[in-house]
Amino acid sequence: MEVKPGYKQTEVGVIPEDWDVSSVGCEYEIKLGKMLDAEKNVGVSKPYLGNRAVQWDRIDIRDLPTVPMSRTDLERFRLRKGDLLVCEGGEVGRAAIWESPLQECYYQKALHRLRPLRGFNSRLMAAFLRRWSDCGLLVNYVTQTSIAHLPREKFMEVPIPVPPPPEQRAIATALSDVDGLLDGLDRLIAKKRDLKQAAMQQLLTGQTRLPGFHGEWEVKRLGDVLIRLANGALYQPSNSTGLPVTRIETIADGTIDMSRVGYGARTSELEEYRMLCGDILFSHINSVDHIGKVAIYSGEPPLYHGMNLLLLRVGSSLNSQFLFYWLGSRKGRNKAMSLARQAVSQASINTSDLKRVEIPLPPLPEQAAIAEVLTEMDAELAGLEQRLEKTRALKQAMMQELLTGRTRLVARGGAEYAEGRSARRQKT
Repeated sequence: MEVKPGYKQTEVGVIPEDWDVSSVGCEYEIKLGKMLDAEKNVGVSKPYLGNRAVQWDRIDIRDLPTVPMSRTDLERFRLRKGDLLVCEGGEVGRAAIWESPLQECYYQKALHRLRPLRGFNSRLMAAFLRRWSDCGLLVNYVTQTSIAHLPREKFMEVPIPVPPPPEQRAIATALSDVDGLLDGLDRLIAKKRDLKQAAMQQLLTGQTRLPGFHGEWEVKRLGDVLIRLANGALYQPSNSTGLPVTRIETIADGTIDMSRVGYGARTSELEEYRMLCGDILFSHINSVDHIGKVAIYSGEPPLYHGMNLLLLRVGSSLNSQFLFYWLGSRKGRNKAMSLARQAVSQASINTSDLKRVEIPLPPLPEQAAIAEVLTEMDAELAGLEQRLEKTRALKQAMMQELLTGRTRLVARGGAEYAEGRSARRQKT
């Protein structure tokens, strides 16, 4: 394969001619953390980070455990600001930089701690680790026993492209800017979800009334306001050219995931189970965490109601969107869990018990108004989540371009570049 001018073929692939190739061990001091041993650990109890605390580009310091540390331990395993922590097991290579949110913290043996030996930019290193993890490169260096591990000796051997220092900083800054945008979107989505939960709590119970609505609410049993509450059809499985039929997996976060439906052979019996716009699917046989989950059907594409999900179809006194939001609210989910009967591997709700559930109901116009407010909040959340996914895809594309040198942020040449390259050679 011909390499275009200005680039060269190396063990890490095609990179710019002015990039070097090194290894993680040449660029970083790598040390595993403290071994946890209840019988041998002595000293003063100190907080430490484990594998779960280190997520991609962030470190969770909530509810950190502690371990007794000797004086030697305190010197060896204390974290400094800027340390790069890399998971040795679990999701091998998952990494984040310690920014010193705590005055004092340590780390356990499930983590590698990296400190640069020759000035390699650790934010760039974290980006390389993410790319290697995504493309499966680290699998070649993993020791597989019962759980995958990345031994220090193997980690040191991993080859790494080395752009000039100015370009390292430019790439790291560009990716950090996108990370900042992602973090901002994550926080905004979390805030909007909290606002929606608060709105549901207030509006669906009548604690807060929308402008123009007054009067008393009624309390009715669910079975009295539905015209259908039933399990679905037993069907003959077919291939993907059959009729799409709901399964337990069809419900996903309040929506219907058409990619996870089953397919049934076209029969007159199955045709009787075709769903209508506004029908609600209710998970009545599932794990305790998923019991009572709901999804509402928009009417498209065609869908048929299969076993293991209840179908709820409202009568003339009830707005289906209002019921959907009430069932999906914290109060609705808690009520479902209280009705669940735990078996060996899963929980279930008896339909007779479900029919007796009491729901506070305003008049239909107020039901519709409340549903509209919550639907608008859902639409705003969906828009933000789409932006988040697009931004993540943008970052992936940027990493592909910048970490291979296909797109350059800093022109070759210049005193700073020459000085940095000379310094690296002297350290080598």
